[in-house]
Amino acid sequence: MVFAGLDIGSQSTCVTIINEKEIMASVLMPSSVNPKKIGEEALNLALGKANLSRSDVQYFIATGYGRYQAEANEKISEITCQARGVQWFIPEARMVLDIGGQDSKIILLGKNGRVIDFMMNDKCAAGTGRFLELMTQVLDIQIEDYGTLVNQSREFIELSNTCAIFAESELISLIAQGKKKEDLARAVCRSVVKRILTLAGKMIITRPLVFTGGVAKNQGIITILKEELAFSPLIPPDPLITAALGAAYLAREKSLPEP
Repeated sequence: MVFAGLDIGSQSTCVTIINEKEIMASVLMPSSVNPKKIGEEALNLALGKANLSRSDVQYFIATGYGRYQAEANEKISEITCQARGVQWFIPEARMVLDIGGQDSKIILLGKNGRVIDFMMNDKCAAGTGRFLELMTQVLDIQIEDYGTLVNQSREFIELSNTCAIFAESELISLIAQGKKKEDLARAVCRSVVKRILTLAGKMIITRPLVFTGGVAKNQGIITILKEELAFSPLIPPDPLITAALGAAYLAREKSLPEP
């Protein structure tokens, strides 16, 4: 029996196909202005990788921003799917920190991946991958440069603005003052981490904490996150597919009878 999960996010679209025991195929591609079309394309590519056809799929669940345009059996929120996808990789997880291209979220988990509480930032670029991308333009660096630059930093600089527009102006002013690129890169990463940890509000940071989303591949953010938490977050083998995997996991649960 085969089950599929589709996550149509603001920046990327992912399809993961599983059977009763393992991941059979996964496809990740950039999202587009046509969520329905990109979702179908990703699904067909994943099915092709697994040597399957659409008729082989027992149940299909969509999640993410574009889920309502997908032709799936069911649509489920990315909060629930993210939690279940993390559970697949790390069953003992009790908190999820997810930083994507356009939003960030922190999810408190109970047993079996059950969502107890969550907080989400989807109204502002601060604390998201988009903020990091905007600041790379000001610093004239690449996203992958953050890790190296953060490790080279020697002067502590803190950005007073979390708003992307004001932070950009502040960064330009600091560059004009002769501040080093590596110190500013660290300041940018620290701003993102502080924003997401502040988002947690009254929730107690709980271990094991799992870091997911595209930003979980940013070594600069990982370094600062370790410093702020005073422990290392756990990162799944592929932190970009967890929501789609969770959707497929839920599809499997809805199709198979309880033991």
